[in-house]
Amino acid sequence: MSNVSDWNEASSELNAIVASFDEGEVSVDDLFVKLERATTIIEALEARLASTKAKVEELTPRIAKVTESE
Repeated sequence: MSNVSDWNEASSELNAIVASFDEGEVSVDDLFVKLERATTIIEALEARLASTKAKVEELTPRIAKVTESE
């Protein structure tokens, strides 16, 4: 996940990048670097969401089975 280890930390970093764009704080020299980092964070978070969704979908039938037997 390319230096994206914690969901909250990554989200905060992405929010800071977006805020810097909104506030016009990005120089032309930094623009590409920040866009590249934002893209990396977004891709990593999307991959984590997809993985979590797959795990939930795998566990849901097992949970249903357990609750049915109670």
